[in-house]
Amino acid sequence: MSSNDTTTTPDNTPPGTPPGTPTEGSAALSGLLRVLGAIERAGNKLPHPFWLFAILSALLAVVSWGLAAADVSANNPADGKSVVVRSLISVDGVRSMITDAITNYATFPPLGTILVVMLGVAVADKSGMLTAMLRAGVSRVPARWMTFALAFTAMVAHIASDAAYVVLVPLGGLAFRAVGRSPVLGIVVAFVGVSAGYDASPLITPMDAVLSGLTTAAAHTVDPGYTVTPLSNYFFSIASSVVLASVITLVTEKVLARQVAALPPETETADAGADPVALDLRPEERRGLRRSGLVFLLFLAAIVVAMIPTGSPLRGEGGSIVESPVLSGIAVVLGVLFALLGTVYGRAAGTVRGSRDIPDFMAQGMREMAPILVLFFAISQFLAYFTWTGVGQVLAIRGADLLKDLGVTGPVAFLGIVLVCTVINLAMTSGSAMWALVSPVFVPMLMFLDVPPEATQAIYRIADSCTNAITPMSAYFVMALGFLQRYRRSAGIGTLASLTLPLSVAMLVTWTLLFYAWWALGIPLGPGAPVR
Repeated sequence: MSSNDTTTTPDNTPPGTPPGTPTEGSAALSGLLRVLGAIERAGNKLPHPFWLFAILSALLAVVSWGLAAADVSANNPADGKSVVVRSLISVDGVRSMITDAITNYATFPPLGTILVVMLGVAVADKSGMLTAMLRAGVSRVPARWMTFALAFTAMVAHIASDAAYVVLVPLGGLAFRAVGRSPVLGIVVAFVGVSAGYDASPLITPMDAVLSGLTTAAAHTVDPGYTVTPLSNYFFSIASSVVLASVITLVTEKVLARQVAALPPETETADAGADPVALDLRPEERRGLRRSGLVFLLFLAAIVVAMIPTGSPLRGEGGSIVESPVLSGIAVVLGVLFALLGTVYGRAAGTVRGSRDIPDFMAQGMREMAPILVLFFAISQFLAYFTWTGVGQVLAIRGADLLKDLGVTGPVAFLGIVLVCTVINLAMTSGSAMWALVSPVFVPMLMFLDVPPEATQAIYRIADSCTNAITPMSAYFVMALGFLQRYRRSAGIGTLASLTLPLSVAMLVTWTLLFYAWWALGIPLGPGAPVR
């Protein structure tokens, strides 16, 4: 992957100016790049998220000590009881931090869920099924449908988490070039689809498991029995993936295609054809996809048939489907499903040769989860301290009271959350880390305004996604730039930002309006998850 070239470019850019930096007729973009540069410099000074939450825990200890000394409290409207701030810098606080540390980590809601899901996803990934599925999504697609097909495939690709960037971004350039279109457009469409649409997918993704676990933990400060499942935003996520793919298609065809066509002519670099991912599937890969697709349909049919009897063990109390073990234990169902599909695919494609390959694939997947598990330890302790001290509840209650006094309703608060989190996302690109930081305040605060946690989580998804495609703080922004430079050596941060900005803004506006329409119509966000 090539880095930013700082030599003189074919368009006579002054020496020392990064390639792709606009020099004339683009004052607005130049201003944006200065802002992004400032954000990048400030963001680079932030510590690793692990240490960030360690520092926040230390600050919380000091703040809780001061608030406890001032006898700060609030009346919980949910049960009428008074919530008093307790100090971590006290005998009980120190004992709690030491004796509850393991429990805080082991009972952290997202931990078990994401581990079980990823055991299955690892088999599907290491067997090659996910990569083959993504390639199949854009192979042999007519040129007129390529943009939508690639954008929607990017939404599906979220099931592969960050691996989607590595597979689909170079594949996008190859797919567009195969139908006689600019590979630059293909790279931008794939990158924006994966990054700016990160929290939208027609499938349940690992991110659903992480967000729902954090939302559940935040909701427990108001209602200890409240549970948010990975399916809580599923209906909204399906609709979002279709709408966002359509927005990407419209903006690409009406704006970006002309913008790319207006770029100065440039000869492709020598390695432009050395794409790491082949577009066409081999016969054994197609056979594997066909067989795994058949097993997927049989799996779904078996569950549906098993749930038909009202006394089925797969139904909940009173024959309920919404509260059934299938939905409440969806992490287990997904883990088993992906492991099964990956095994079937691997046996047909020749990537699974024996039974011991399956646990080996799972172990490889767990090794890749190590950074998240380390981060989860710091996050789990911070959230436990936040709950123990009562600071989170007091902030939420006081914040809700302030909003009520100002006449601010849920829909107005939604816009505030979108704006705040969108700005934060420019510097803190980890969606789980940011949600762990803000959910303990936003979720209970809006619960006091009669807004379900699932709705707060849905609006957060929008803010967490759209600016991913324009911030240089994202490692994948730099990666996408490297792939772009395979086709345009002179491309720089300015080139990529100018192409992704129209898409990011259009997606942010459209996605927000979609949520407001969803809210107004009162459509459930997912199974058993009302929007209001």
